[in-house]
Amino acid sequence: MAEQHYDLIAIGGGSGGLSVAERAARYGARCALIESGRLGGTCVNVGCVPKKVMWYAAHLAHALDDAPGYGFRLDYFGFDWKKLKNARDSFIQGLNEWYLGYLQKAGVELIHGLARFIDAHTLEVDGIQYSADHIVIATGGRPQVPFLPGAEFGMTSDGFFTLQNCPPRTALVGSGYIAVELAGMLNALGSEVTLLVRKDHVLRSFDAMLREQLIERLREDGITVLTETQVRAVARLANGALSLHCQGQASVLHVDTLIWAIGREPNTDALSLAAAGVAVQPNGVIPVDPFQSTNIPGIYAIGDVTERFHLTPVAIAAGRRLADRLFGGQPDRCLPYENIPTVVFSHPPIGTVGLTEEEARSQYGDVVKIYQTRFRPMYHAFTTRQPPMVMKLVCVGPEEKIVGGHLIGEGADEMLQGFAVAIRMGATKRDFDDTVAIHPTSAEEMVTMR
Repeated sequence: MAEQHYDLIAIGGGSGGLSVAERAARYGARCALIESGRLGGTCVNVGCVPKKVMWYAAHLAHALDDAPGYGFRLDYFGFDWKKLKNARDSFIQGLNEWYLGYLQKAGVELIHGLARFIDAHTLEVDGIQYSADHIVIATGGRPQVPFLPGAEFGMTSDGFFTLQNCPPRTALVGSGYIAVELAGMLNALGSEVTLLVRKDHVLRSFDAMLREQLIERLREDGITVLTETQVRAVARLANGALSLHCQGQASVLHVDTLIWAIGREPNTDALSLAAAGVAVQPNGVIPVDPFQSTNIPGIYAIGDVTERFHLTPVAIAAGRRLADRLFGGQPDRCLPYENIPTVVFSHPPIGTVGLTEEEARSQYGDVVKIYQTRFRPMYHAFTTRQPPMVMKLVCVGPEEKIVGGHLIGEGADEMLQGFAVAIRMGATKRDFDDTVAIHPTSAEEMVTMR
């Protein structure tokens, strides 16, 4: 069969691949998308979306704990994990079907299967060859599992979404987004959680204030956080439980479920990148320039296969801008990677944008000025739990331009978006001071700090 030719082929049906193909097709390009699994990628199937469903459930569990302080008398009969799982899985299936319609409406051809490069402009899927002037690698990443005895007895974050019940005792290994988010959810929904952290803190790339506050909140919520602790081996006991042999603050832990949350790695090893001459680092990451171009003209990479922010909106934005450049007559169009906001759906949530205090002092020296506040949100005036809200603004120069904003507390996730717009536009502390506060809210503290 003769090969089929397209203007653009996207490899991967996640956020990046879907976005670049749809935008390119809107400009009139003939596009195809290659995907071997469910549409939507990590975010829709085993990431952001189902995770947020579980976060909402955990948030409601905390609200039930808080309700007596507001005068409610509750009879709490338990939590039906299976009911929530079934509803969540049905919701995700609906999104998979929606994305199929999204591609069909855009006129993008969906090719089912695994792609591998034959040369710089040709791919093979199940013995059929497809060529394109432009090929975009957007195959995402997968969770890592450590190389140690018994590691196979644990599961990854993907496995978390297959759990049929809330585990009585859970060990989470890791210190990043996924580890702290799953720890908070499982704890709120009834599991006895131990978080094992290799170094002395969580979220190592975040501002120190956020790291310190989050560990305090995790511990106050009843999560056991063991820092400077590593699992050396895992064994299955006769009763089905797991025995974790550790080095650090604990020597042996017995749990029912072990979740590895030690990082993710790019899905690039099966692509035969060498056949196309695409440069790839030993860890599978594909280097790209500011325009998402690899070292081979006509081949691009976006999303989790690159070194940059591994966030769904980043992959979407990069994909759309790439299509704008290739087919929309915008030759300079690309995604600036500064001041990208992000949220960690911990309990309480974290919002952050721009430079940390440490990064700002390294870059600007003595002209850095910090504004910080800590207070009890009004919501917690009547609750037994009393987690504080903590905020920090990082400013530089005589004009006090805001180069970083960091929040942890109830509502931080929803507050950040608007402040991120202001910071990206170059707002100064005076601009924040001159903004009329919305009272009574926690957000008003962002414009009243002294």
